[in-house]
Amino acid sequence: MDALKDVQEITLNTPFGSPSDAFIVGTLEGTTVAFLARHGRNHHLMPSELPFRANIHGMKQLGVEYLISASAVGSFQEAIKPLDMVVPDQFIDRTKNRISTFFGEGIVAHISFGDPVCPNLGKVLIDAVASLNLPDVTLHRNGTYVCMEGPAFSTKAESNLYRSWGASVIGMTNLPEAKLAREAEIAYATLALVTDYDCWHPDHDQVTVEMVIGNLHRNAINAQKVIQETVRRLAENPPLSAAHSALKYAILTSLDKVPPQTKEKLALLLQKYDQ
Repeated sequence: MDALKDVQEITLNTPFGSPSDAFIVGTLEGTTVAFLARHGRNHHLMPSELPFRANIHGMKQLGVEYLISASAVGSFQEAIKPLDMVVPDQFIDRTKNRISTFFGEGIVAHISFGDPVCPNLGKVLIDAVASLNLPDVTLHRNGTYVCMEGPAFSTKAESNLYRSWGASVIGMTNLPEAKLAREAEIAYATLALVTDYDCWHPDHDQVTVEMVIGNLHRNAINAQKVIQETVRRLAENPPLSAAHSALKYAILTSLDKVPPQTKEKLALLLQKYDQ
C-alpha cells in the first residue's frame, strides 16, 4: 500500500515455530499496523500448511489488538456476486487436519465462540466499506463462511450441500485464525472478497485459478481503500471488544498446576491472569 509509511520488516520466532513470512510493520493513518502474507509473499504455503498458531502468536507479540483478515472467497448466493464484499458473522468448520488452539499439554481452556467475529470490529469494517461507495461493489453486512480444507475447490455436491445449509461464502483459511485470535484476546473480523460462484452456478460451474486471481487483482485496490478507512476509524474510536478479555473465565486449569514448560510456552497469553 502506497499509504503505508515508515515500513520495516520484522522477523519473529514464536513458541509455535516461524510465521508464514516476515511481518510488514508501518504507519497507516498515523497508526502503527502490521501486515502478514498468510501464504507467504510468494504464495508457497497451502491452506493446510499455514502455521496458524505462529501467525497469531506473532501478531500478539507485536501488540496487535484488532485483526482484519482480507480473504478470497467463493459465493453460494446469486446475490453475492464476484467483486462483492462480505463481512461474515458466522463460520462453519469443514477442516480436517488443523490445530486451532494454543492450549493443551497440561492446560485446558474453553473460549466462548458463539459469536466468532467481534461484532464491534465488524461494524467498524462495515461502516468503512459503506462510506466509500465503491463502484460495482455490493456490501453484504453478514453471512456464514464455510471453512473447507482444500487445496482442491468444492465438488458440485459439496457446493450444493453448503447452499442448502444457508451458507454465504466459502474459503480455506479463516476459522483457525478466528479461534486462535479469540484465544489470544485479539478482536477479529473478516473482509471477504468474492472471486467466483464456487461450482454450483449453472453459468459459472468451474472455478479456475485464473478466474480467482483475475478478480482478486480487480478487488485489490478496493480492499486497500477499505483497510485504510477502517484503520482511520479504529484510531479515532477504538471499539470495546469482549475478545480482549476472552480468557478471563475460559481457563479451567489452575495456573499453579500447569507444567512449567507449558506455562513458559504460553506466557504471553497467560501473563495477565498469572498473578
